[in-house]
Amino acid sequence: MIRRKLLDLFSGAGGAAVGYHRAGFDVTGVDDQPQPRYPFEFIQADALELLADPAFLARYDAIHASPVCKGYSVSSLSHRLRGREYPDQIGPARELLQAQSAPWVMENVPGAPLRPDYVLCGCMFGLRSRHHQLIRERWFETSWHGFDLRPGCWHVGPPVTVAGHGQPSWTRAHGEHPVTVQDWRQAMGIGWMNRDELSQAIPPAYAQWVGEQLLEHLASREAA
Repeated sequence: MIRRKLLDLFSGAGGAAVGYHRAGFDVTGVDDQPQPRYPFEFIQADALELLADPAFLARYDAIHASPVCKGYSVSSLSHRLRGREYPDQIGPARELLQAQSAPWVMENVPGAPLRPDYVLCGCMFGLRSRHHQLIRERWFETSWHGFDLRPGCWHVGPPVTVAGHGQPSWTRAHGEHPVTVQDWRQAMGIGWMNRDELSQAIPPAYAQWVGEQLLEHLASREAA
């Protein structure tokens, strides 16, 4: 079986990459920061610059992009209320993605200016640590306007979120068990990242599911 090639932009330490690899892709990551724990081929570069290079993009069958989310995330809300501004990478990334021919997926936090074709959360995949269920909703916009009827979130028991530099007080209040970095790793299904890398990652289970939809789209496009 020939594995498709996927370009993982704004890759971080590779949470999405592992999911796409499990779905059946060969993955190359791109990030402007060093990612020594990225598990596949990695290029340190500006993702938007490479996204504007047709010759470079021609090597890949599909593209995933996770632009920086600090302008929309709950964890940065207090900074934004105090007037701090964050760069908008979603608009420029979408414009460049739409200008090329490969199918693409763009991922970000709830409330980001994305069309939420797929809305995924940890409860949909049974993700949890020893004592806590993962709450980590993420939105996925796709070039093919993907659609799927999935049940909404349903959380029982103490929750765990993975954000910032520690466990928020509102989640600690729900349970007596302290949340550790090991709990984060277990809940996310990621064993190779440190705390800061985990806070920026998506669980591989999400990307594996999206990657399976992407492979179906690629197959149907070629059959048309």
